[in-house]
Amino acid sequence: MSTRRWSASGRAFAHIAKFHPEITAFRRDLHVHPELGFEEVYTSARVQEALRACGVDEIHAGIGKTGVVGVIRGRSTASGRMLGLRADMDALPMREENECEWRSSKPGLMHGCGHDGHTAMLVGAARYLAETRDFDGTAVLIFQPGEEGFAGARVMIEDGLFDRFPVDAVFAMHNWPNMPAGTVGINRGAMMAAADRFTIEVIGKGGHGAHAYQTVDPIVVSAQIISAVQTIVSRNVRPIDAAVISICAIQAGDLGAMSVVPGKAQMVGTIRTFSSRVQAQVEQRLSELCSAVAAGFNATAKVSFERIYPATINTAPEAMFAADVAQSLVGVHNVDRNMEPSMGAEDFSFMLQKKAGAYLRIGQDARDGAYLHNSRYDFNDDILPLGAALHAGLIEQGMQLASSPARQTAVASAVG
Repeated sequence: MSTRRWSASGRAFAHIAKFHPEITAFRRDLHVHPELGFEEVYTSARVQEALRACGVDEIHAGIGKTGVVGVIRGRSTASGRMLGLRADMDALPMREENECEWRSSKPGLMHGCGHDGHTAMLVGAARYLAETRDFDGTAVLIFQPGEEGFAGARVMIEDGLFDRFPVDAVFAMHNWPNMPAGTVGINRGAMMAAADRFTIEVIGKGGHGAHAYQTVDPIVVSAQIISAVQTIVSRNVRPIDAAVISICAIQAGDLGAMSVVPGKAQMVGTIRTFSSRVQAQVEQRLSELCSAVAAGFNATAKVSFERIYPATINTAPEAMFAADVAQSLVGVHNVDRNMEPSMGAEDFSFMLQKKAGAYLRIGQDARDGAYLHNSRYDFNDDILPLGAALHAGLIEQGMQLASSPARQTAVASAVG
């Protein structure tokens, strides 16, 4: 039973709402069959099957291993315009603790981030756009594998995504459980942070715990490094900038050897930043500080970095256009045009490095406080028609036919 307490308007939303049950069934089927990055064989096949049933003009499989692209041409293509819409498809390596009928059938795997819902929303948009074709140009629907740490967006690009489909701009959205359903958030710049991984290896001199004076204890050195690292952001990064450094794991010695001082220790952590300048500054300072602290104890420290995902930076015109489309659906008071960025990361950032575009958040309400990557998280099926209509609106309003209802509405609003 639906518990929806919000409303949306527009021809696309009303049209898509008619096949809401089918989109919901599709989403729940994907939830039952979660797959990790580049293993989305079942998901990819179901997407292709759905796109064929929708009547899209072209289906291209195997782009970026398991990625799928659907192409829909409008009633006219005279504009030469081409816009892309992206949805991620992969699940997470975690155990689901929900008891719903559509819970994961695979132990240790679940759709804990809502990518099943993202895929279903884009399929819903595909059906609507293929049935109505009320736009002048070409819609490119990108079903992307491997967002959860596999850089599937980058792999699709390297496999020729934008060479084969040279979109003018590309858009994506992510459900956000701590926003109310029926709301949309966006801003003109950074939406998600860059995610970097670092490893610190501290080399000391092992020995007997009873004769610690004969050792160079890497655990003590690591403790000093952990404390010192906390000063990098507070004492090196400008307060108006943003950065996070977290040491999230440390490994040294053997729990079964209480009297053995190990010869080395290793720490692993993450750095989150929004600008390349701050990113480089933090990395340099971390290396310098670790080396200096270790040297003070006659140890050495080697720091290595791996840049995982760049920052997700919206281009301003596309962000405000997307906000306008959202506003036409849910009203001015339900669209946050200055949304606070998240220190989380997103591989849609690779697409925004190549193309203009924007990344939105769509509210969905958290069920029992179960946010993203929670074992009791589940996508809110009530928002499926809204997300699909938002996708469709980006196409219709971004590539308007001269006589389309969307254009007539826009003109009437401007005149009014």
